[in-house]
Amino acid sequence: MSTYKNKVYLASPFFSDGQKDRIAQVVALLKQNPTIDADGIFIPQDHQFESEPFGSFKWQDAVFASDMRQVHKADVVVAILDYQLEEGLTEPDSGTIFEIGSAHEANIPVIMVQFGENSQLNLMLARSYTAFFNGKDDIQNLKSYNFNNLEQKYTDKKVL
Repeated sequence: MSTYKNKVYLASPFFSDGQKDRIAQVVALLKQNPTIDADGIFIPQDHQFESEPFGSFKWQDAVFASDMRQVHKADVVVAILDYQLEEGLTEPDSGTIFEIGSAHEANIPVIMVQFGENSQLNLMLARSYTAFFNGKDDIQNLKSYNFNNLEQKYTDKKVL
């Protein structure tokens, strides 16, 4: 019997080296997971429509449409909440939050990942995830988490 391989939309900011490093770490772990389609991980930073001038209306329209289409095609959304971790700020990226809300509204499971162990969590995010991986050690469990069973995994973070 073969195991179903889930397609993933990876929601995360990708504007700094630290953010890109966190993406690379999460992608490497997901690719080791037998319940994930290693070739079916959609990483928005790799789909930026370079044919259009960055920031132009056509570019915005194309990126938004593509990202929303991919969120809704995914079996699961994995969201990295850390945004400006290197600056000591703990608020997640607004685009990532929008993608989480879109997935939740479409009944697509959301798996949240947060490297910053001392970050607080907004109530709306705290009630919209299926599983939460917090801190560098816990994040390692992404490679063995069963994305087919989607066992609930809570955090005891302080909720705002």
